[in-house]
Amino acid sequence: MDVLVLTTLFLALLLSLLILTSRLHKSDDGKHVQSTVSSEGSKKGGYTYRKGEVSLHNKRSDCWIIIKEKVYDVSSYVEEHPGGNAILAHAGDDSTQGFFGPQHATRVFDMIDDFYIGDLVSE
Repeated sequence: MDVLVLTTLFLALLLSLLILTSRLHKSDDGKHVQSTVSSEGSKKGGYTYRKGEVSLHNKRSDCWIIIKEKVYDVSSYVEEHPGGNAILAHAGDDSTQGFFGPQHATRVFDMIDDFYIGDLVSE
């Protein structure tokens, strides 16, 4: 019985590590297209993007959005989004209005910071 419990715990830990590693790998996809580092390098992300650059990331597997002039790589979250494909409606574009819609619980305002990769700059 003890062996079964230990084996189950070990497999659960392995599965958790596999999922975490997969998420980290997915969130790195496409970031090598980043432009110049901003002068605010101490900020998380520290990069600046033009709208044209962001617009290239408009797929389920490569999904960036803009919220209040900040750029977020939400690729790793698309499959988990409770609203299904609604997150893709503005993939590669400005999602500010949809993000602050009544359908979102307040927890999304804390979660979004995890996906921040930089700031939008004028073209």
